[in-house]
Amino acid sequence: MRIYGPNGTSFGAPASGAKRASGTSFSLPDASSATDIRAAAAPRPATSLDALMALQGVEDSVERKRKSVQRGRGALDVLDDLKISLLAGSFDSSTVTRLRAAATALKASSGDPGLDSVLSEIELRVEVELAKVGQF
Repeated sequence: MRIYGPNGTSFGAPASGAKRASGTSFSLPDASSATDIRAAAAPRPATSLDALMALQGVEDSVERKRKSVQRGRGALDVLDDLKISLLAGSFDSSTVTRLRAAATALKASSGDPGLDSVLSEIELRVEVELAKVGQF
């Protein structure tokens, strides 16, 4: 296989200034007779690495739905903790902070209309509880 191009092989041509000696002596051609001097090629960009990094940042629909379900379950867990603390009479301000964080997390869309509808209802309930506490 032959490779042609700036870094490939080229057809050899005898040096014009080289002398053929019949003995065992060795001589180099003159430095001025070198005619094929090439500039170094610029490095090529790593496009395959860039593409791989870009693909890692893209979420597929299944992953987005899974994360949305986790956020919804987390919000329901915080609502349960609020209910238990209110029934026990030991209201904790950290629960309100967790409710605010859950309300913010539920604003992201999952891409599934049915799941988004359920998540919006959970978000509404979280906002109602925050309004009851006076922290919304």
